[in-house]
Amino acid sequence: MNKIVVLTGAGISAESGIKTFRDSGGLWEEHRIEDVATFEGWQRNPKLVLTFYNERRKQLLNAEPNAAHKALVELESKYEVQIITQNVDDLHERAGSKNVLHLHGELKKVRSTVDDNLVYELEGWELKQGDKCEKGSQLRPHIVWFGEAVPMIEPAILFSQEADIFIVIGTSLNVYPAAGLIAYVPTMSPKYLIDPNAKSLPNVKNLEIIEEKAGKGTPTLVKRLLL
Repeated sequence: MNKIVVLTGAGISAESGIKTFRDSGGLWEEHRIEDVATFEGWQRNPKLVLTFYNERRKQLLNAEPNAAHKALVELESKYEVQIITQNVDDLHERAGSKNVLHLHGELKKVRSTVDDNLVYELEGWELKQGDKCEKGSQLRPHIVWFGEAVPMIEPAILFSQEADIFIVIGTSLNVYPAAGLIAYVPTMSPKYLIDPNAKSLPNVKNLEIIEEKAGKGTPTLVKRLLL
C-alpha cells in the first residue's frame, strides 16, 4: 500500500473557525506573540498565558472538522496515510484520521514545568494557577513555543523520507523546521501544495500547486487520488 504523508498548517483549521496563529501585524487575538507564545512570556505573566490558552480551548470546543479534514480520512481506504500537523487542535482526530503527529503540541494536553515527559489530558477547557503535576510543579500548556525545541521533528523527517505522495495543505511553508520537511521527500514522489497564496518552489521537483482554500482544494485532489 502506497504511503501518503500530509503536512497541514493553519489554513486547514481556519475554515473551521480556528483563528490563525499570527496575522500580518504579528498579533494573535490582540496579544503580542512574545507575551503568549514564548517561555519568557510564561515566566513574566503565567496568568495571562493560562487565560490565553483557556480561551483557545473554549474556541476549539465550538469548532468542527471541515471538508478538508474529512476528505483526508477518505484516503485511508486506498493508502497508508500519515498526517503531520503544525496545528494544536484535534480536528484531524475528530474527523477520523488514524495517524496524526503534532509538531507543535496539543491544545487539549498540559505538561509539567519540571519534567517534559509528564504530559496529561486536560479535562474541560480550563488550566488554572495552582494546577500541579505529580512532582508538585505548575502545569503549562503542552505547546511548543517560539524558541523551544521541536521534539517531533525527527519522526516527521522519517515519515517524509518514506512518502510515495506528499501533500501540503494550508501552510505557506515559511515556518521552520516544518517548512523544511518537503526537502526530505524522495525526488520522484509526486508533491501537491494546496493553498490560495501558494508560491512556486523552484527547488522542489514533481510539485503541483493548487491555488485553492483547503476546503475546496483538498476534496478535489482526494477524488483524483482515489480514482
